[in-house]
Order: sequence, then structure tokens, then C-alpha cells
Amino acid sequence: MIEIPTDLPADLVPLSWLLGVWEGTGVIDYEADGRSFSGEFAHRVSFSHDGGDFLNYSADAWLLDGEERRPLVSEIGYWRLARPSTGADAGPALLPPTDPAVIRSADDVETLRNADGGFDLEVSLVHSDGVLELYVGQVKGPRIDLVTDAVVRTAGAKPYTAATRLYGLVDNHLLWAWDIAALGRELGSHASARLARAE
Repeated sequence: MIEIPTDLPADLVPLSWLLGVWEGTGVIDYEADGRSFSGEFAHRVSFSHDGGDFLNYSADAWLLDGEERRPLVSEIGYWRLARPSTGADAGPALLPPTDPAVIRSADDVETLRNADGGFDLEVSLVHSDGVLELYVGQVKGPRIDLVTDAVVRTAGAKPYTAATRLYGLVDNHLLWAWDIAALGRELGSHASARLARAE
């Protein structure tokens, strides 16, 4: 059962089912550049909030090889409902807000619903391998669909140009699938996992 914290900003209610730490396993199955990448991995994902109108995100994965666990890429980032910034919002950088703080109500958030009945999302992620992704998409009930709007790589990062992600809450488990376009291949299936709430 999902409990919505009483101190949760209204902006985060559509994402509240993600809150917590999730752990489980998944599979990798990707072919590119004449090579096949496959195997089972362990995954730990955390969604938290600190009172702002966004969720903090972190994820770590380890390739499972018998008793051995080899670290894979880690990610950190932020998830938020898409809405225009106002003078009440801080930024860019360390610039303070120019207007008084606005506390949005559930009714205010309802005005953000899109024509499909969901809420538009913006997700920014940074990978430990030098890849940065900006996703856009929507949350509609216990389902999230995301597609990259931009991918930026450091000079030493491997080729990676696009991705999609799908998240869903099914039987109290967080299921996700991640398709990527990497190493010269077009967008295709890459990994998926089933996670249970650990905290």
C-alpha cells in the first residue's frame, strides 16, 4: 500500500508512488558493434524529496557473475512535473527567487494535466560514465513514459545518442524497461528490471 507523506509538496503527488528505496534484479540484452552484451544485474534505486518541488533520484547497478558483483554505471538526477518557471522559483544557478514563495494546492497541480489525462515530466540524469540525459514524458497514474530530449557526453564517453524509459507499478513492484541507441546502433531494447520496495 502506498502512503503519501503529509509534508509532500502538491507538485509531487502524481509521483508519490515512486518514493522510497527499491531493490531487485534485471537483465541486460543488447547487441552492438558486433558484440553481444547480456547478463543479470542487481539494482538499487532511490527516490526521495527534501521539501522542494522535485524528487531526488539515485541508482546503482552491479553485474552478477556467480558470487561476484561488478559495478555498472551509477546515476543521479531530479524528476519534476513540467511547468513554466516563475519569479517564485530559484535559479538559474544560485540566483534567488524574485517573488514570494508560492505554495501550490492539489487544485493548482490539477491544472497541469495534459490532454492525455497525465502530467508532463522533466527528468535530468547524470551517469558516472560521462553521459548526461534530459528526458521528457508523462506520468499517468502508476505509469511513466520518458524519451530523451537531449543527450550530452564528455569527450571520453562511449557513443550514446538516445533512450526511452518506461516505469510502472505492478503488484507493488517497480518494473522498468530502458531502450538505448548506443555504440552505433539505433534505438533498441537494452535492459529491464523488477524491483521491490526495500525502505
